[in-house]
Amino acid sequence: MTESKNVETSALYMNPNRSVAVLNYSNKYISDIFTLMNSPELREVVRLFLAERGHEANGNSFEDTNAETYLETIKSVLLDRGDAYEHFTREEMLQSIEDLYSFYRSYLRIAVLNMHRSDVMANNFMEIDNQFNDLVIRLYRTVEEKLQGFSNKTYRQVSAGSSACILTQSQDWPMPKGYEALKPIRFIDTLMLRPPMMMTTPSNKREGTFSAVPDNPIAKFHGDRDEWYCFPAKIGESLAYIYFHRDYFVSGISLANLFEVASAKDVAGHKPDEILLFGLAETEGDVSHYYHDEENDIWVGEVPYNDKTTYFGYMKKMCLTLHNLHMIYENRLPIHGSMVRIKFSNGKKKNVVFFGDSGAGKSESLEALQEIADDKIISLETIFDDMGSFTFDNQGNMYAQGTEIGAFVRLDDLSSAVAFNNMDRGVYLNPDRKNARVIIPADSYSRVVKHHKVDMWVYANNYDKEIGIHRFDNKEAAKETFITGKRFALGTTDEVGMSTTFFANPFGPVQEEVKTRPIIDKAFDYFFDNDIYVGEIYTHLGTDKSSESLNESARELLEVLMNS
Repeated sequence: MTESKNVETSALYMNPNRSVAVLNYSNKYISDIFTLMNSPELREVVRLFLAERGHEANGNSFEDTNAETYLETIKSVLLDRGDAYEHFTREEMLQSIEDLYSFYRSYLRIAVLNMHRSDVMANNFMEIDNQFNDLVIRLYRTVEEKLQGFSNKTYRQVSAGSSACILTQSQDWPMPKGYEALKPIRFIDTLMLRPPMMMTTPSNKREGTFSAVPDNPIAKFHGDRDEWYCFPAKIGESLAYIYFHRDYFVSGISLANLFEVASAKDVAGHKPDEILLFGLAETEGDVSHYYHDEENDIWVGEVPYNDKTTYFGYMKKMCLTLHNLHMIYENRLPIHGSMVRIKFSNGKKKNVVFFGDSGAGKSESLEALQEIADDKIISLETIFDDMGSFTFDNQGNMYAQGTEIGAFVRLDDLSSAVAFNNMDRGVYLNPDRKNARVIIPADSYSRVVKHHKVDMWVYANNYDKEIGIHRFDNKEAAKETFITGKRFALGTTDEVGMSTTFFANPFGPVQEEVKTRPIIDKAFDYFFDNDIYVGEIYTHLGTDKSSESLNESARELLEVLMNS
C-alpha cells in the first residue's frame, strides 16, 4: 500500500500519492525551532520536496542539492553566518522556501495524539496543536524575512503545521469471536478541524452499487495499529464503527462534518450495528461489498484500497447503505432525499420531504423555493440533506428522522445563504474539478434524530416537460412513480441518460427489495389514509435545465404550502 518514496518515521508519515501526512505527537512532539531544524522529520519533508522538484526544470540551483545541504544552508541563514550566501543567492533560496512551505501545506496533515485516558491530555490537545502550528509558521516567517531583508507588512495566519488534530484512545466493546483483529485499533475520541479545508483525491465520482458477499470481510482484516483508525459514528440511531486506513484520512476526517462522533460512553460496552472496513488490501472483484453477520446482528462493509475509492462518496454511501439495511431489518423505510422545516410569514410551518436519486433536483428545488419566496419564508431548517427514514411508533403514527448532521453537496448547488453562512466551516473536495463538493455542518444531532411529522412528500421529477407540481389522487399511481425511481442522470455518478432505480435508492432498498416493499406499502397507506400531500415537482434538470421552469414549479409549490 506504500511506496519507497513515502516518508515513514516514528513521528511522521507522508504519502505523496494521496497527499496525506500523519504527525504522531505521542511518539514525538517538537516544541522549538532548533529541534525542528535538526529533526529527521523536517529532513524527510525536504527530501520529498527536492525529489518532486527534481522533475521540473525550474533553473533553481538551490534545489539541485540534497536535503542535508539544503537544511545546513537554512541554518546558516538563521544564525546570520557570513557564508550563508556563498553558494546560493537570496532570491533562489527565498523562492525555494516559499515553494517548500506551499508543498508541505498542500498535504492534508493530521496530527494524532493518544490520550491514554488522561484528562490533562484531553483538555490540552488543541493547545498542543496550536503551539506546533505557531512554531512552523514562526520558522517560515523568520527564514523568509531574513532572506528578503525586511519584515512583512501583511501576515496570513494559515494552518502552517497541521490541517486537523485528533485525540485517540483504545476502547473496550463486546467484540464477537472472529473480530479480534480490530482490538488494537484506536478510536477517534475528539477532533479539531482547521476549516476551510481544501483537499484533493485521485477520484471524483462514485460508480455502481454495493452487493452482498457470502463471507464476512472481517476475515480479511489484518490492519496495524499505526496504519488504521476507527471513527465511531452515530448515523441516525445506528451505531457504526468505521475503520479506515490512514491513506484515506481525507474521507476519515471529513466524516466529522457529516456524522455525529459517538462518545466514549456510546462505545464502551456497546456492540455496533454496523462495521465498515475501508481500505482493505483485497476484496472480491476489487469492489465494495457488505455482509450481514446474522449471528451477531452486525452489518459489515468492505471497501478496497485503490484510487477509485478515494472519492468521499464511497465512504458516505457505504456508511448509509449499511445503515439503511439495518433500518429495513428494523421495519423502517430508508428515504433518499432531503427534509426541511419551513416557517412562513403567515404563521404556518410545514415539514416537506423531497425525494429522488442523485441529480433529480432535490436541492435545486429548495434553492428555487428560497429564491422566489422573497420575504414569505422566515426560516428554513434542514432536518436531513440526503438520507432519512420513515418510522412507525407503537400507536401506528409515522414520523421521519435524519441520519447526517451535515451536507455533502456540489459547490454549484450551494445557495448564497448557505454558502456565506457556512463556507468557512466547510471541507472542500476537489474544488477545481467537475463535481466539486463541500461537506458543511447543517444541524445538531438531537434535531436530526427527533421525531418529525411529514406534511408533504414530493418526488423530484427531472425528466418530464410539465411545469409546476402535481398531487397524486391515486395511491397506486403515486407508489408506481416513487418505486420506479426514474430520473435523467446528470453525471454525478457513472450513470448516463435515462435510468431507473428501485425506490430511487440504490443504498439499501435495491439490495433488499423484497423486505422493503411491505414497508413502502405501509408508508403509502399512512399518507393516503391521513390525506397527506403526496406529489411530484417538475425540476427540468434533465430536459431544458431551465431555471425559469423550475422557478415556476417552485412558485406553485410555495402557493400550495402557504395555503393548505
